[in-house]
Amino acid sequence: MYGYDQSGYPGQQGYGAQQPPAAATGYGGQQLYPEQQQPAAPAAPPAPPSFTDALRAYTSGAMSSEEFHDIFLGAKIYCPRGENPGFLALHNTQQPVIPLFTSLKELRRYAGKESRYFTVTGGEVLDLLPSGYGFALDMEGEHRIVMDAKAVEEMVDYTMRRMYG
Repeated sequence: MYGYDQSGYPGQQGYGAQQPPAAATGYGGQQLYPEQQQPAAPAAPPAPPSFTDALRAYTSGAMSSEEFHDIFLGAKIYCPRGENPGFLALHNTQQPVIPLFTSLKELRRYAGKESRYFTVTGGEVLDLLPSGYGFALDMEGEHRIVMDAKAVEEMVDYTMRRMYG
């Protein structure tokens, strides 16, 4: 209790002297108003790797196909653009492939500074890629990867199984 000792008994704390404030106590000496502790903030989940980092990890064997696939589906893909809408295809390979890039920097390394481009997600690539075409990811990059038409079909099948069971 704040203020003066109200016990009225002389000899206790100098009758009428002011006592320091005490914590309020309840039955059995328990503190009535314990200090509130703030709950610990939940740890933020680790940020997923960038698409470029995921490509490096996948090509070095540090990332599984399934993990790479999941990142690929949502990744922003840079595509060189021609005069007509759609993907540009390279036909001077064993099978026709579409050049795709993980970043604008990688696209410009391949196609030049003034190149035109559009962006899509990896999921849209799988949805829009013509049948019989593969793709080459970061063709001029250190960690390039080529997926032939059969590999692309397997990626599409895997996506469909995951989405629809």
